[in-house]
Amino acid sequence: MAALSAALLLGAVACHAPAASAGAAYGTSSATAAASPTMTPASTAKTSLTVRKTSAGYVLATSTGRTIYWYASDIKNSGKSTCISSCLAAWPAVTGTPSAAPGVQLAGKLGTITRPGGVVQATYNGYPLYTYAQDMSAGQATGNGVSGVWHVITGGVLSPSPAAAAAASLRDTSPASSATPTGTSSGYGGGY
Repeated sequence: MAALSAALLLGAVACHAPAASAGAAYGTSSATAAASPTMTPASTAKTSLTVRKTSAGYVLATSTGRTIYWYASDIKNSGKSTCISSCLAAWPAVTGTPSAAPGVQLAGKLGTITRPGGVVQATYNGYPLYTYAQDMSAGQATGNGVSGVWHVITGGVLSPSPAAAAAASLRDTSPASSATPTGTSSGYGGGY
């Protein structure tokens, strides 16, 4: 376990870059399928995204409840991810073509980029999406704010009504469901 924690910490450090200025990018600070540094093409795969209540507030999540993150070193609408190699071990890409879960209304635009090797990675408002390997169960958001560059997607940039979107997801059953939303009213903080 200690070796795994050390490897993930090294992966997080490998992904560290200067933080973008506050207000320049996504939610306040956090990705569908786990990916490894040797990802295989998934061009026809679909991935359903939802909203889930966590200790970081209402956040964008995978259909299995994994919190989704954006990376401040990625450049909005560039069509590229800067998280490569050991970074992907700690921050697996959300792969496949994204769509909102039934009944979930998202405020942002879903899209995709194609990673080297043909792997399709989901995007939200032009930023590639990731999960965090140290989030051990649905509803955790332990990657929020890691190294000042990894952030959840939350607030107004997430949904016109995050609480209604979470209720519509039918997956809002985490033990953290009593948490209260946090973040700025715009949902932009940590550089999104």
